[in-house]
Amino acid sequence: MHLTRVVSCAVSAAFAASFCRVSDEQAEAPHPGRLSDYMSLGVIARVYRRDLVDEVIAETRSKEKRTRLLPARLVVYYVIALALFFGEAYEEVMRKMIGGLRFVSAWERAWRVPTPSALCQARQRLGEAPLRRLFEQAAAPVATPATIGAWMGRWRLMAVDGVTLDVPDTPENAAAFGRPGSRTLQGGAFPQVRVVGLGECGTHAIVAADLGPLRTGERELAVGVLPDLEEGMLVLFDRGFFSYDFFAQARETGADLLFRVSSTLTLPVLQRLPDGSYLSAIVPKGVPTPTALGQARWRAATRQTILVRVVEYQVTDRDNGGEVYRLITSITDWQDALAPDLAAAYHHRWEFEIALDEIETHQIAHSRVLRSKSPEMVRQEIWGILLAHYAIRTLMTEAAHDADIDPDRLSFLRSLRVIRREADGSADFPPSPEQ
Repeated sequence: MHLTRVVSCAVSAAFAASFCRVSDEQAEAPHPGRLSDYMSLGVIARVYRRDLVDEVIAETRSKEKRTRLLPARLVVYYVIALALFFGEAYEEVMRKMIGGLRFVSAWERAWRVPTPSALCQARQRLGEAPLRRLFEQAAAPVATPATIGAWMGRWRLMAVDGVTLDVPDTPENAAAFGRPGSRTLQGGAFPQVRVVGLGECGTHAIVAADLGPLRTGERELAVGVLPDLEEGMLVLFDRGFFSYDFFAQARETGADLLFRVSSTLTLPVLQRLPDGSYLSAIVPKGVPTPTALGQARWRAATRQTILVRVVEYQVTDRDNGGEVYRLITSITDWQDALAPDLAAAYHHRWEFEIALDEIETHQIAHSRVLRSKSPEMVRQEIWGILLAHYAIRTLMTEAAHDADIDPDRLSFLRSLRVIRREADGSADFPPSPEQ
């Protein structure tokens, strides 16, 4: 109960801050009939500021040339709200966004909740680009140096992983995304889209993502998140992501890397190190593996090979015996990061898998099938889902900081329920200049 109150207080503060925030533009008396310009859910508006939303709308040329019942800014917030209230009807989500405004004296009486058809058309006019750009602009690591569980020494722990999401079974979606294989059906029951993301392990905040058809591999999509890697990160990858070319490309970002690799990968022992790890080298296909450290260093200097450090350990399981883990890292100085610390850090990768599960199991748990029937709207919907998840995780991290606890101690499901409860009937509406 104590931890739930921590989130509840943070959410209430977020709504209060959003409600009371007044810019010079907002301080003007609202124009009759355009109150819809001011509507959004408090938590969403706090994380995604109105000026930032306007900026991405202008940048992506999505601003309408005439006054509409559903202006572009409102539709951006509305798409994120659809993800926050996944599974609820179009009109119901809009009612939650405007519920607090109907009693304001300046309310334009002629304004009514748009029909589902009008809301669908507004989404189509908006397109995918503003939501994607908003995510790219706003999503960033949220852990501070004081965030418990987010760091290994000087490194911010990050991870890359992927997930597949079911989309409605329409000819357009099937052609664009493809179906999984099935023994009983000619393809799976639903088309699927693959999403690969970069997440902050300590806070579960997803800070970069790319998406594509099911036939596109996770490693191929992961190339799309590499520009968000930077110096000071230690990025964790599972076995399926490793290749020489991908490792080399990821290392060019300046981030440090920790990959789990197959036991069949040739990794010669070039030098044993005091912490139990050893230096080795990886090479492109068709290139001989160096057998001596001096040779490996010379080839590394001429970009013919990459010098790595290998950590091997066994995790025991009383039911299945022990599983051997084999990790390679770009951190070649054993004194910078000891082998046991790297082994412990790698298992934080599960934190990002939990973040993806939060989306699948809790945020879109009603049916686990997205609502959009066309490929562009599917992509728009996914960016909305990622934006909603990031807003929730940002708020949870702030609540954990205030309580001086690990963000992992806060329940995502309970936090989501609190945010939905606070959002229901609330709206982001600027006070009048006299207030």
